Amino acid sequence: MRKLVEKRLPKFTERQSRMLNGSFDFIGINYYTAQYVSELPISKNVSTSYDTDMHAQMTGMRNGIQIGPKMEDASQAGSDWLYVYPRGIGDLLLHIKAKYNNPVIYVTENGVDELNNKSASLEEALKDDTRINFHSKHLLSVLGAIRKGADVRGYFAWSLLDNFEWTEGYTVRFGIVFVDFEDGLKRHLRSSAYWFCKFLKKKIHQNVKTSSIVM
Repeated sequence: MRKLVEKRLPKFTERQSRMLNGSFDFIGINYYTAQYVSELPISKNVSTSYDTDMHAQMTGMRNGIQIGPKMEDASQAGSDWLYVYPRGIGDLLLHIKAKYNNPVIYVTENGVDELNNKSASLEEALKDDTRINFHSKHLLSVLGAIRKGADVRGYFAWSLLDNFEWTEGYTVRFGIVFVDFEDGLKRHLRSSAYWFCKFLKKKIHQNVKTSSIVM
């Protein structure tokens, strides 16, 4: 890493290293998608940056096929970078367990978006079975990692409300609560919000045959 990042990587004294070692309370991970990765040699003439430091080329496609299983009729979410791959979150949790001495972990963000279809009726906008399916399968993957010993303490869905996305503005919606940007920011609970309520009240059971969590 020092060879790649060079002087942009900070140096710590021995005392600072001792203070930092084991000083965190938990590891928070944001997981949305997974991609195939291959080595990408970078010319010395290319300006160094976070993106080029990786020396990696990433893609959600291999041999013309999207990563992961199809999810109903939407294997790809509203954002073109977000491919649905529930297995990835479980693999990541187990990797952290093995690599970093099984720390306390919180999934601080996980969610799927949809395009902001302004022509859809409110009734249509509130029916988000795809999002329910997404969280159901990802939670099962998290559960699998927990059963294998990963110390996962919490899972936060992204997002509670439709919001302004840094790179896509209001063109996509992540919320389990629909926000009407055209009518005073009124909030309306989506189907996924009701699903989460029942899930948290333990009124949902696991369907082993379909690998999903159902009401």
